Amino acid sequence: MSNAIKIASSQLGVMEVAGPSTNPQILQYAKDCGFLDYTSDETAWCSLFVNWVALKSDLSRSKSLSARSWLNVGFPIAEPEPGDVVVFWRGSVNSWQGHVAFFIGFSKDGNRVYCLGGNQGNQVSITAMPTSQVLGFRRLIETQIHNFADKNLKNGDTGIDVKHLQDSLKQLGYNCGTSDGIFGPKTEKVLKEFQSTNKDLEINGIFDKETRDFLTHILKNR
Repeated sequence: MSNAIKIASSQLGVMEVAGPSTNPQILQYAKDCGFLDYTSDETAWCSLFVNWVALKSDLSRSKSLSARSWLNVGFPIAEPEPGDVVVFWRGSVNSWQGHVAFFIGFSKDGNRVYCLGGNQGNQVSITAMPTSQVLGFRRLIETQIHNFADKNLKNGDTGIDVKHLQDSLKQLGYNCGTSDGIFGPKTEKVLKEFQSTNKDLEINGIFDKETRDFLTHILKNR
């Protein structure tokens, strides 16, 4: 489970307060994110919630209360994973209206998208939305650079260092599948693709010192 999903799940059940009052937790989301003009949970807060979770997860943010603003954050993906952002249209595909939440999964028939978000039934909840209303899936970029351990990683290795490698490669748009901390053939293949972008690197599928230094440089200067 991604850190974003863990943090979002911890807020399940946070609900709007009926009438003129406002749930103080929703106001805290706004304060933490710097939306100082946000004073009422009668104002749509789906993007506010995603911004707050992203902030707490050290992920890139839209810094906007507009749901569709998330179409400009991170990078687009065709095969979303739990914790990626999904943006839907509301009213009309050509309008400004929308909804944003964290992707959980697809229904068995593929016609519905299960998502975890705020302002869903006036609360933080898990709900299903029509796949036909999806505008896009986005993978957010980590704002913190991993400190890689000073050791080589290769096919067959496991652990948190492998997961950090997989997360970092995915941040650059390489599809190494789920970050499961298992260095398998798919991670090796993707790592070779990354190594091929630098003529000074040996394309050996091993996360050695030279590859580690180059990856760290790319992440710091993107």
